[in-house]
Amino acid sequence: MAKRIEISTKRHELYLIDGLTGLFVQKVYPIAVGKMLTPTPEGTFKIINKDPNPGGAYGAMWMGLDKPTYGIHGTNDPSSIGKNTSHGCIRMNNDDVLELSSMVPIGTVVRIHKWRIF
Repeated sequence: MAKRIEISTKRHELYLIDGLTGLFVQKVYPIAVGKMLTPTPEGTFKIINKDPNPGGAYGAMWMGLDKPTYGIHGTNDPSSIGKNTSHGCIRMNNDDVLELSSMVPIGTVVRIHKWRIF
């Protein structure tokens, strides 16, 4: 079955969902999201590329979205997880983003919203 990613910016959580129509939550990860001046965009996107070891602020992995300049990536500042601190991207702990990237292919649907989980 295909997987999708649901992101709740208010809960600071990323949910890996198994199945396009199912609600089986395979994994939940803590995340950081955009700050007030550079919020994380809401909507439905797709992962279009992966770049292991991009370095610097992007940590151990970059997964680019089809919204230019936005992505899901690791961080060199793990204390930022759980906060509104990014320039709009989704930050994850490096171990978490490596695990997630190994489970989702390019083309995976990513839905970002404030309150709703599904």
